[in-house]
Amino acid sequence: MEKPKEPIRRGRGRRPAAQVRQAVLEAAGATLFEAGLAEITFEKVAARAGASKMTLYKWWPSPGALAFEAYFTAVEDTLAFADTGDIERDLTAQLHAFVGLLTEPPAGPVIAQLVGAAQTDPALAATLATHYTHPRRQLAVERLTRAQRLGQIRAEVDPQVVVDQLWGACYHRLLLPDEALDTAFADALIRNLLRGIRG
Repeated sequence: MEKPKEPIRRGRGRRPAAQVRQAVLEAAGATLFEAGLAEITFEKVAARAGASKMTLYKWWPSPGALAFEAYFTAVEDTLAFADTGDIERDLTAQLHAFVGLLTEPPAGPVIAQLVGAAQTDPALAATLATHYTHPRRQLAVERLTRAQRLGQIRAEVDPQVVVDQLWGACYHRLLLPDEALDTAFADALIRNLLRGIRG
């Protein structure tokens, strides 16, 4: 992680909205990765970004929703889903990246905090579903469906269930950490699953 930036000082000129939003997301992300979800408040983030607290209230329904957008902005590129034409290779690459994201600091512990907080923060839960869970699931389903069309996966297999089997198992080990969550586990998941769904 880069060294945290000094709080931005307000000048006389008004910054464009896009610039303010970017500064807020950077400030929220830095706070989130340094200190955790509990330290994300509109007041603290606004002060760090040199923005008005009312602006944050206008753009985000809760501090949790802001924290999630800051998190996702930081990790979005890591979760890109490649299509090389080889479903085993692509699932392996994607699940390795996902496991790394869930386990490596500073981002790793944060997603567990966000998932936990979403159980009691409806605004965060809605943001998580709209901007993360549903789009990520759709990308995986589309990739698996293309593999079905190529005969790499049997036609009767439900891609939605495959997503739950692979990614759900990783979330299970993240939230109930009795067993290791690592790439060896991801590889075992893919091997076991592909034995049953190969075309």
